[in-house]
Amino acid sequence: MKNRTLFAHAALLLFAQIAAAEAYAAGPDGTVSGSVTDSAGKPVANANVVLQNASGASAGTASTDTGGHFVVHNVSAGTYAVVVAAPGYASGSSIATANDGSDASVSVSLSKSDALDVQVNAKRLDRARNGLLPETGSSVYRFSQADINTLPAGQDTPLNQVLLQAPGVASDSYGQLHVRGDHANLQYRINGVIIPEPISGFGQSLDTRIIDQLNLLTGALPAQYGDRTAGIVDIHTKSGDQGDGGSIDVFGGSHQTIKTSADVFGSKGPFSYYFSGSVGENNLGIENPTSSANAIHDHTRQGDAFGLMSYIINPLTRVSLMFGTTSNQFDIPNTAGLPTNFTLNGNTTFDSSKLNETQSELNQFAVVALQGTNGGALDYQVALFTRYSRTQFNPDPVGDLLFNGVAASDFHSDSANGVQADTTYRLNAKHTLRAGISFQQEHAVFDNNLSVFPADEDGNQLSDQPFNVPDSSSKTGYLYSAYVQDEWKVTDKLTINYGLRYDKMDEYVSASQLSPRVGMVYALTPSTTVHAGYSRYFTPPAFELVSGADIARFAGTTAQTSTQNDPVQPERSHYFDLGVTQRLTSAITVGVDAYYKKSTNLLDEGQFGTALIFTPFNYQYGRVYGVEFTSNYKQGNVSAYMNVAFSRAQGKDIDSAQFNFGPDELAFIGSHFVFLDHDQRVTASFGGAYQLGATTFTFDGIVGSGLRSGFANTDRLPVYTQVNLGVIHHFDFKEPLIGKFDGRLLLINAFNRVYELRDGSGIGVGAPQYGPHIALYAGITKNF
Repeated sequence: MKNRTLFAHAALLLFAQIAAAEAYAAGPDGTVSGSVTDSAGKPVANANVVLQNASGASAGTASTDTGGHFVVHNVSAGTYAVVVAAPGYASGSSIATANDGSDASVSVSLSKSDALDVQVNAKRLDRARNGLLPETGSSVYRFSQADINTLPAGQDTPLNQVLLQAPGVASDSYGQLHVRGDHANLQYRINGVIIPEPISGFGQSLDTRIIDQLNLLTGALPAQYGDRTAGIVDIHTKSGDQGDGGSIDVFGGSHQTIKTSADVFGSKGPFSYYFSGSVGENNLGIENPTSSANAIHDHTRQGDAFGLMSYIINPLTRVSLMFGTTSNQFDIPNTAGLPTNFTLNGNTTFDSSKLNETQSELNQFAVVALQGTNGGALDYQVALFTRYSRTQFNPDPVGDLLFNGVAASDFHSDSANGVQADTTYRLNAKHTLRAGISFQQEHAVFDNNLSVFPADEDGNQLSDQPFNVPDSSSKTGYLYSAYVQDEWKVTDKLTINYGLRYDKMDEYVSASQLSPRVGMVYALTPSTTVHAGYSRYFTPPAFELVSGADIARFAGTTAQTSTQNDPVQPERSHYFDLGVTQRLTSAITVGVDAYYKKSTNLLDEGQFGTALIFTPFNYQYGRVYGVEFTSNYKQGNVSAYMNVAFSRAQGKDIDSAQFNFGPDELAFIGSHFVFLDHDQRVTASFGGAYQLGATTFTFDGIVGSGLRSGFANTDRLPVYTQVNLGVIHHFDFKEPLIGKFDGRLLLINAFNRVYELRDGSGIGVGAPQYGPHIALYAGITKNF
């Protein structure tokens, strides 16, 4: 940095000497004045200003006042280098030419010298943290901040809908995602730290606007990744390391949608920060259970906040605090004209459109991480994390009894605390060693209260007078894991990552597994890359969803079920993956990826009650396989992508939580491989953008062959498609109060192809859900 400054001064003096040779003979003396500001435009006081002539000698000095201004009097005609220095800033300079009896005016901007060093240190630490996360052998799909901004809804796109643009990701009700035929089974990491899963769908618990870079890892994962392995959602957040700024966003439209969001970021010396928050409401919080354009009783209020604070202790060490909270309230939408099934106090009538069921969700997490490097061979990160999640379902106390024979008030909470440590050591040019451990303790509380009717053994109502059955339990569980792996650069073209992972769970059951992993990447040609891998997986059931309730207490009531309730087991699987990526031209890249997973105690989840809370169960045998095709195009102001995936997901013989199923369905599944309810034969996503001056035209879409339905998932729903269109314009008004801002207009389901995601039938499917009708939205974003 000092060498660059000396070189700049020398160049300025050389220019001054050339200019001086052209200046006319000296006349009356003049003055040189000006202002000195920092990179943010704020005045710099008490800066030392020196005028240097062509020979480098001082021709006058001055100091800046509180407004950053200076004046040097009695300056002979000529050209001078104006050199400015101030404590805490890198020196700056400019050229001034003084003429006969006239004034010369210049402005000089100084950069904080410590800020420059801090940015260098921050980038070094970011690279070290990224080096802790290997990808060798897995399939990776990347979204940059620019990619997200180009989507029709931009940063107002829910995170789950961003992920739908990746290959092999299928959409489901309640914002759920299925990656490569798995039910959920996604792990979310923020800046390299695992964020424990909440009770509800986590895709709605993070705001897309916090993302700087998003990577979705699938396939045969390295030993570092465990517990949730269908996909790793690796989020690198925005930060304040690059300067000060922020934005305000207002978004709204159909279904009385209004959402206001803001973020702010900045730094001061070694301290940097990023904060983001949003609040909003609309009348389409959950998918409509009917094909009508407007759902009945479907209002939602949602809010979230995220914060990241970072302090660079020294050039090689950084400590960070990260936290987030989400609070959502939902009305449960209704279907008009449904018949009642039970009698309450002699009454058998109730307008189903007037049901008043609601559900509230709260998710909070915090992380403290110490991350560092020795500047060469060793990188590390140690993080302490905590998370609290709570879900409350409030029934309609009269309507639920008349329709279902049960009115259940369900409260679930789960708290998780733990530690995660990851290290990387570069043994030599060919071998990079990685190792790590993690520990997590969870405590789940179930506090439910059911109003039920007396019933005979066949479920027939014996009385129209309800009574209460309490259903409360709690449990503490533990997860342990450790891994070690070596990334071996066999040649310049071939890299192999091999390792071992150990997982142990002590929850409703105790189990453990030692899992080998191996993956390789081979650059067959400069434009052709092959990757392959094998991973042994150990997947614990979602502890926050597994209940230890005693189902025998419901015997003789309208809530009674079968008494068979074997404990939910961890899934154990063998996973194989093989893929090829081909760069056809500088603008076009295509790829193909095939995978096969064979499982014991395959995990699945279903909604078996009125609350929007899922229950895990196992198939004793499972098999999932498929192939994905990807293509990307980017040339100048045009970009496009298309992904098509074919898959099969099947299971046989339900061997846990059997009380949720009827005896005929259990018997059929016990002797047949059946399709999982989220199985979809064909899943496709596509999109693109065209920039014309200050305007960007954009679109995206999804296509699906239909999820499963019917008895034991023996049927499937029709093919569906949804296309979204958007236009974004970058406005630039000369009026200072308005200035620059972005406006966008978008159509959701632009061709109004109304489709059914669920029809209320199938294994663990609670109710029908439809995709959105055509809807119009607009947004304005102001950056500052």
